[in-house]
Amino acid sequence: MQLRLVFTFLLFACGSSAVYAGCPAMFDAEMRLLHSSKTVNLCDLVEGKPVLVVNTASHCGFTPQFKALEAVHQQYGAQGLVVIGFASDDFRQEAKDEAEAAAICYKNYGVSFTMLAPSRVTGDRANAVFKAINRQSKQPDWNFNKYVIDKNGAVVQRFGSATKPDNKKVRDAIGMVL
Repeated sequence: MQLRLVFTFLLFACGSSAVYAGCPAMFDAEMRLLHSSKTVNLCDLVEGKPVLVVNTASHCGFTPQFKALEAVHQQYGAQGLVVIGFASDDFRQEAKDEAEAAAICYKNYGVSFTMLAPSRVTGDRANAVFKAINRQSKQPDWNFNKYVIDKNGAVVQRFGSATKPDNKKVRDAIGMVL
């Protein structure tokens, strides 16, 4: 009986550590969704799954890549891949108004994957996810850098802005983590 009480206490004391044992530390964050007051717990979203992380901007020459990102999401989502777009104005190409950014993503390109509210992705003020990515790989040097991350939180491959999400090299990297 005492052992059961101790075990129960430890479960409550550990809290999210027990719940998120399969979640990489880099995703242990609550972030606001684009043009919403709602937040998403990234561990709930990615636990035990590979991830494609992309830093985005709604007024960039690479913005049409949203269409290919959505196609990747549709093709690989059922196999477990999670696509997350991190809106950012680090390169001064994000809409100043989140409603406009959301319209570009959701209405113009039909984005249904998770899009997060604008945050920093470079330097000391980068959000926690990109701080972890930047320690493992080259930080974004422009919008629409793509990072294929395995279910353990390791960056498997980084693709620059010019590499489209439906490029064979990106798809091959995704295939490696599925």
